[in-house]
Amino acid sequence: MIFYAFIEDKTMLLQVEDLYVSFLTPSGEQPALSGVSFGIGKKESVAIVGESGSGKSVTALSLTKLLDSPPALYKRGKILYQGVDLLKLAPKQLRKYRGGEIAYVFQEPSTSLNPVYSIGFQLMEAIDLHQPQVKDKKSLGLDVLKKVGIGDCQRVWSCYPHELSGGMQQRVMIAMALLCQPKLLVADEPTTALDVTIQAQILELFAKIQKELGMSVLLITHNFGIVKGFADRVVVMFRGRVVEEGPTEKVIYSPLHPYTRALIDCVPKLGEKGKRLKAIDYSTIESSLNL
Repeated sequence: MIFYAFIEDKTMLLQVEDLYVSFLTPSGEQPALSGVSFGIGKKESVAIVGESGSGKSVTALSLTKLLDSPPALYKRGKILYQGVDLLKLAPKQLRKYRGGEIAYVFQEPSTSLNPVYSIGFQLMEAIDLHQPQVKDKKSLGLDVLKKVGIGDCQRVWSCYPHELSGGMQQRVMIAMALLCQPKLLVADEPTTALDVTIQAQILELFAKIQKELGMSVLLITHNFGIVKGFADRVVVMFRGRVVEEGPTEKVIYSPLHPYTRALIDCVPKLGEKGKRLKAIDYSTIESSLNL
């Protein structure tokens, strides 16, 4: 049986309804998402939490059909963005929503940035694509770099990605996403490749930008430790399914599903020296889902 912590009805910016996605492989069709449903309200922060392979990134990439089809197969369901079903749109129609309405920040900025072009060139490219009406493109790019906390933005403008630290590269990626003025920012494991201090700075930056611009944020993470204090609501995924959803405080302190409890128990706690880390009992969880 699947447990849910339901939220009150509200106007949603984006609604995912009964989404099924599979992949074609040499051994046959393999399901990745099975009946995923959740919503993101306007100006709301939502975190999708789960282990590697639970379907978090597939869900994020499916929002604007970034998964090539084939091998990905969008079998069933709806992805409603302000009433428009994105799954039914042709590639040319989707360009309006990719970047312009829904922007992405991925976990490894060094692979997202093109190593042979300067930061300024790549920012100008984003402006040309999504804001061609802007005349002084460099001024806009420098302003956005300042907004994400880059002080020496003139120097960074001329730099190549390899000349910047991981944290600085991630700030550039956030700036590139903000150039599109999105209503929804999807952050797919944005702090995984960064050290703990820089992780905290990037999360603070997301919170600051969200408050200033009034956009919604979807955070994809395997780490319950960074969810508290950032997300308004949590969606917990296990093997391509949503097993629990609810307000962050309620899910963390009163989890209903055994998988959610297991994930929280696995988080190391300060002051608990000499105790063994808990492992997840998958047999119990699978039986609860009739797998």
